[in-house]
Amino acid sequence: MYPDYHLHTEFSSDCTTPIRDVIASARAKGINEICITDHYDHDFPPGIAEYDFKLDFDRYFATLQALKEELSPDFNLKIGIEQGLMPSTCEAMSDFSSRYPCLDFIICSTHVVDGFDPYYPAYFEKWGEKGGYRRYFEEILYTVEHFTDFDVYGHLDYIVRYGPTKAENYDIRDYMDIFEAIFRRLLDTGKGIEVNTGSLYRGMDFAHPHPELLKLYREMGGEIITFGSDSHDTKHIGHAFSDTADMLRSLGFTAYCTYDRRKISFHSF
Repeated sequence: MYPDYHLHTEFSSDCTTPIRDVIASARAKGINEICITDHYDHDFPPGIAEYDFKLDFDRYFATLQALKEELSPDFNLKIGIEQGLMPSTCEAMSDFSSRYPCLDFIICSTHVVDGFDPYYPAYFEKWGEKGGYRRYFEEILYTVEHFTDFDVYGHLDYIVRYGPTKAENYDIRDYMDIFEAIFRRLLDTGKGIEVNTGSLYRGMDFAHPHPELLKLYREMGGEIITFGSDSHDTKHIGHAFSDTADMLRSLGFTAYCTYDRRKISFHSF
C-alpha cells in the first residue's frame, strides 16, 4: 500500500477523528507510513465558515512527536501540516517551518479567494462558475510565485468539487495558460503536487488534479508526486491509491515521493 500524505485528525477544526484511530485504521489496511497534515489557515477570514482552521501547535507537534517515537520502527509516522495560503499571508508564513524543525512535510493549499470560501455558494454567486474557476487558479499562481516554504501543492483543481455543475463545464483548455505557468514555477522551485483522491469518494470521477493536468505536468518535466486521500475519517485512508498509481504509470510517472524532515525520497512504482 502506498503511504497516505494527506490526513486530518482531531487537531483540524473540521475533523473529530482521534489520531490513534487514524493510525490504527492505516495499519489495518496494510499501510505502514502516513503523514498527518492537519489544517492551519493563517488569518482565515472570520464569519465565512463554521470553522476557524487554527491549530494548537504546541500540543499538535508534541503529540505527533511522542507517537512517532512510540510507533517506530514498525510504523512510520510523519509530521506534516496543510497550510492554507492567501496572497495576504504569503509573507507572514514564509519562515513558518524554521519555527518547527520537527516538520517532515508541508502541503500548501488554496481554500479562500478574495475573502470567499468556494465551499459556499456565495463564491460562485460573485464570480460565476467559469469565472470562479479561473479566479481560483489565478490565486494558486500568485501563491506559488510569492511563497516557497512548502513541498507539494494540494488538490490543485479542488474547486471543481463545489462548482454549480461540478466538472460538467470544466474544460481544462480554458485554463491551460494558468496551469502551464503554475507548473513552470513549481518545476523551477523544486516543488511538487499531490494527487488527491478525496474527490473520488465525494462523487467525482477523477482525482485532483484532472488526469489531463497530470499529463501536462509530466510532459513539462514534473516528477514530484505524493498520494493524499484528504481523509477526515478512518474509512477513506488510502482511498483508490492502487488505481491512482496505475493511472500515473500510464501517464509516464515512474515513482512517488515521501519526505523526512523536508527531504524528498523517490520510490519506484
